[in-house]
Amino acid sequence: MLGAQVALRDQKSEAAKHVSVFVLIDALGWKYIQGQDFLNDILPHRQSLRTVLGFSSGAIPAMLTGVPPAVNGHWNLFYYDPQGSPFRWLKPFLFLPDWLLDQRVTRKLLKETGRCLLGLGPLFECCVSPRLLPYFNWVERRNIYDRGGITGAPSIFDELHQSGVPFRVYTYHHLTDAEILEHAEKDIRERAASFYFLYLSEMDMFLHMNCDAPEKIHERLRWYDRELRKVFAAAQCSCDDVTFAISSDHGMTRVTEKYDLLMHLEKLSLRMPKDYLAVFDSTMARFWFFNEGARKEILSILEQVPCGRVLSDDELKRFGVFFSDRRFGEIVFLLHPGWLLSRSDFNGSSWKPIGMHGYHPDDPYSDGVFLSNRMPSEPLRSVQDVHQWMLDAAQCKAT
Repeated sequence: MLGAQVALRDQKSEAAKHVSVFVLIDALGWKYIQGQDFLNDILPHRQSLRTVLGFSSGAIPAMLTGVPPAVNGHWNLFYYDPQGSPFRWLKPFLFLPDWLLDQRVTRKLLKETGRCLLGLGPLFECCVSPRLLPYFNWVERRNIYDRGGITGAPSIFDELHQSGVPFRVYTYHHLTDAEILEHAEKDIRERAASFYFLYLSEMDMFLHMNCDAPEKIHERLRWYDRELRKVFAAAQCSCDDVTFAISSDHGMTRVTEKYDLLMHLEKLSLRMPKDYLAVFDSTMARFWFFNEGARKEILSILEQVPCGRVLSDDELKRFGVFFSDRRFGEIVFLLHPGWLLSRSDFNGSSWKPIGMHGYHPDDPYSDGVFLSNRMPSEPLRSVQDVHQWMLDAAQCKAT
C-alpha cells in the first residue's frame, strides 16, 4: 500500500471489461510535441488545448471538475480573507521588526505551522510576508486529487466514486514520475481498478530550466515515450478494450524580459497593509486598495510600465476567473508573454527560470496537449473539457 499518494476505491475491479488510463503531464506544451514523434503510433488523436488564465492551481481543478475557477473556487493560491485567515493570531505580533518577523527561520516555522497545525495541507508555503499573512487565506487546504478535495464542485474522483467505478490516483506526493509509472504499470497488470489517473509533475521544472534546449527536450520526451509505452502495453495485456490519453494543464513560454515592478511601488509613500495589499506572482500582480489615493497612484504606474496590462472585468469573466467579492484581487495585472517579474512572492533570488507559464491563454506557447488512442465523443477546446472526456472514458462512452 502506497499511502496517501495513491487513492484506491474500496472494491477492486474484477476482470474489468474496460480499462481507462489518463496521464496528466504538467507543462507539456503543444509547441514542444508538435511535429515530434512522441507516441504517434499508439495515440493518433493529437490536438492543442487552451489553458486557464493563471497557473496550475487554477488549470488542474478546472480539468478535474469541468467548471471554471469562478465556479469551483480554485484559482490562485492566496486570496484575501482577513476574517477567515488561519493566521489572524499573528496580528498582535506585527509590531516586531522585519529582521525578526520576516526572516528565513520565521517563515519556515510559519510554513510548518500552516501545514501541521492549521490544516493548510502539505503544499502550503509562506510566500507572502508574515506581516501580511493575517489578511490572506490558502485555497488548497485539501489534496485536490482526493475525494472532496475541491470544495466548490465535485471532481472526477467524486464522480467515479459515486458511480462505483474502481479507480487509482498517483501523484507527486512522495512519488517521482518514474515511481508513479512503475506502480501504475504493476497495478494495471494486476487489474487493481478500471480507471487510472497518473499525474507526472517533473516536466514542469524541466521545462522551466530547459525550454530553450531542443536536444534535452527531445531526450526527455524519449524517456517519457519509452516508459509510457510500458504502461500502455500493461493495459493492453489486462484488457482488450483500452482507452489511453495524455493531457497537460498548460505549456511553457521562453522568458525574454524581466521587470522589477516593485521598484516603482517602493518609491511611493504608500505602505502595506495600511494603504493597499498586493501578491506578486511570477507573471501576475494582484492588488487590493484601502483608500482611493492608493488605487489612483498604483493604477497610474500600472498603466505606464511596459511589461503588462490591467485585465478588465469583462476579460476576467470571459476567462472564468471573475469573483464578485474580489477575493483574488480588485485589480489583476498580467505580464505580456515572455516577461517575468524579477522580484515576486513565489520566486526566490536564486530562481532564474528560462521558461515560465501563467500568461494570457492566447499565447500559443501556453497551450496544453491532448493525445489519445480514441477520438473524443465531443470536441475538446480547453483543459476544462478534459473532465467530460474522463467521465466518458470511465463509462466506456468514448468512440
